[in-house]
Amino acid sequence: MTGVCGCCGALRPRYKRLVDNIFPEDPEDGLVKTNMEKLTFYALSAPEKLDRIGAYLSERLIRDVGRHRYGYVCIAMEALDQLLMACHCQSINLFVESFLKMVAKLLESEKPNLQILGTNSFVKFANIEEDTPSYHRSYDFFVSRFSEMCHSSHDELEIRTKIRMSGIKGLQGVVRKTVNDELQANIWDPQHMDKIVPSLLFNLQHAEEAESRSPSPLQAAEKEKESPTELAERCLRELLGRAAYGNIKNAIKPVLIHLDNHSLWEPKTFAIRCFKIIMYSIQPQHSHLVIQQLLGHLDANSKSAATVRAGIVEVLSEAAVIAASGSVGPTVLEVFNTLLRQLRLSIDYELTGSYDCAIVSTKIIKEHEERMFQEAVIKTTGSFASTLPTYQRSEVMLFIMSKVPLPSLHHAIDAGKAGENRNRLTQIMLLKSLLQVSTGFQCSNMLTALPSSFLDRLLSAALMEDADLRLFVLEILISFIDRHGNRPKFSTISTINDISVLKLKVDKCSRQDTVFMKKHSQQLYRHIYLTSKEESNVQPHYEALYSMLALISIELANEEVVVDLIRLVLAVQEIAQINEDNLPVYNRCALYALGAAYLNLISQLTTVPAFCQHIHEVLETRQKEAPYLLPEDVFVETPRLTKSLDHLVPEVFFRQSKISEVLGGSGYNSDRLSTPYIPQLTEEDRLSKRKSIGETISLQVEVESRNSPEKEERAPAEEITYETLKKAIVDSVAVEEQERERRRLVVEKFQKAPFEEIAAHCGARASLLQSKLNQIFEITIRPPPSPSGTITAAYGQPQNHSVPVYEMKFPDLCVY
Repeated sequence: MTGVCGCCGALRPRYKRLVDNIFPEDPEDGLVKTNMEKLTFYALSAPEKLDRIGAYLSERLIRDVGRHRYGYVCIAMEALDQLLMACHCQSINLFVESFLKMVAKLLESEKPNLQILGTNSFVKFANIEEDTPSYHRSYDFFVSRFSEMCHSSHDELEIRTKIRMSGIKGLQGVVRKTVNDELQANIWDPQHMDKIVPSLLFNLQHAEEAESRSPSPLQAAEKEKESPTELAERCLRELLGRAAYGNIKNAIKPVLIHLDNHSLWEPKTFAIRCFKIIMYSIQPQHSHLVIQQLLGHLDANSKSAATVRAGIVEVLSEAAVIAASGSVGPTVLEVFNTLLRQLRLSIDYELTGSYDCAIVSTKIIKEHEERMFQEAVIKTTGSFASTLPTYQRSEVMLFIMSKVPLPSLHHAIDAGKAGENRNRLTQIMLLKSLLQVSTGFQCSNMLTALPSSFLDRLLSAALMEDADLRLFVLEILISFIDRHGNRPKFSTISTINDISVLKLKVDKCSRQDTVFMKKHSQQLYRHIYLTSKEESNVQPHYEALYSMLALISIELANEEVVVDLIRLVLAVQEIAQINEDNLPVYNRCALYALGAAYLNLISQLTTVPAFCQHIHEVLETRQKEAPYLLPEDVFVETPRLTKSLDHLVPEVFFRQSKISEVLGGSGYNSDRLSTPYIPQLTEEDRLSKRKSIGETISLQVEVESRNSPEKEERAPAEEITYETLKKAIVDSVAVEEQERERRRLVVEKFQKAPFEEIAAHCGARASLLQSKLNQIFEITIRPPPSPSGTITAAYGQPQNHSVPVYEMKFPDLCVY
């Protein structure tokens, strides 16, 4: 009976008759539209029949594919598409299963046209929003098949392009269908991302290779159409734009693996392009996750070739700039810690020549490649820092400075390969990084920009013997002090007649700057003084010193600072004049020229006519008698120097007494101006290994002994008359010569005198101080008796009256 029903058309189910009627006798005639309308109306009227209609269409399509009747296959897929678009009801899920089964059958075919047909149908289905979720539907096959189509290697270019574009569209359809539905298959699983992302990157990479070749006229015409590259980029942007916080890692990891597998870090162009797409596509608040992924990948490749690591770091640098609008994340210091760790590893690789000191490495390490990597890390450090707010940037600079190895009492400096010093390389690279971070740093409060913990370590590096380290320290300090962009105007040292042409930006010194200079000025002056004495200084060092003096005068100066800076420069002139350190002629001439340039600048800034006149007179005298003491003859490519500086006339020197006189008449502190500058002694002098430190100590001890109250008491009072004043003015030059000779004798005494004589001299001063202290202790411990004797305290115990501190009589020695 069943066979009879199957043979008789009138007894066949109605849905089958309606399905059969949509197929014409000749497939070239296409779908029978009137019968298709009847089938659609029937499906809408009886939605419970949809699953049977889908199953029957699927059966016919599979049979037609097997018989190579591709015309009927196209009609069947067209009918399925129309039914999908028309029927939105709860029972569509069962119909979809049949539909996906037919699409899978087409994708499995070796015919490109059938693959493209199946993909187009799937894309239409992906754009349909279903009313009810499906708990059991799987898209694993489609992800795998579409990914395979993205890698098509068909012989014909046109067909290969169409297949690849179909594969990309299919992946885009899968993403759209599943990404927003939590009940669907999780497309963000690694098993899916490991197929989707590399497929898209493959098409992007293929475009890079095609663009590197000169395009033919035919290719240029085809370029007007959408290419797989453009489609793949759009699909990748859409995928990343939909990624939530927890899915970023799964989306980025396949990118890193793809770049590793195809060695795409070394040219780095494609890698930078990929991560620019990523950074611009993801949500801004997720940017720091990409940065962390890259940092982790850099750590994982710490023993890879330097070119690979440099490529990763370059990508990091580009990504950091884009991430500026978002956030670098909560672990800012961890970012810089990773970069500095890679920097130290690179230095070790460069010195040892191996990635593993314990095992003989088969890889050949090229020093120039490691240096290239180190420069890339330094550049990236600056890129990261430029994205941070001011307070975080200060923390980063303090963090970097804490990593700089400095000499201490308990720290030995290790020697490295071929005389290179590991600590020296580390110091140079870290200070370079610090310079990158500090460049462009703007902070209105110098106390927060340069805290004591940071400034102390930085200035300790200024006393190192290495000339490069000292120059880096000066450049870092200059970048902090220069807050108005005046540094380029002092790039060359010159005695300019009118500084108004420089168009300097000068603001009034703020209260915070005044507090900063009160706290740290002597420390800065001391290091400028000691740095200027170095024999290894070259022209860039003197230019940096000049810039620093000029910027302090413009940015941080009040009357007291101006006075101290003039004293400092006169002391620098005295270094060259006395030449206790046996400096070469060039260094001495450079110090003279440095002083001339700065005093010329500060005289025009202070606008005191008499001061300007004295400076101008000395400059004219030097121009006539000793042009080799001016910056125009010293700081040039070929310095024009003299053989000896022993017979200079007094008129070529700037006189402290004259400057003190002219500035004192304009309200400046003449007493302070007339006092020679002597640097303060600190603990780090014993660590800096300077031969001049002992001389500085001797000078300081002798000056203190000359200014002690005991000596003042012994000196007879001199009657001041007109003749006395006249003699003091006329003989001021001779007095200065005598003072210099006296200092030289004191230095010689402390250098050559026997230890017993020096100890006796210091012991006499110590006994005097002890006697004064004993007097103070007697007054404070045994006060005079009260007129009322004793009084009884609250609990009946006798209690002596004590004299208040403000009523005590102290010796002059103890009064400040």
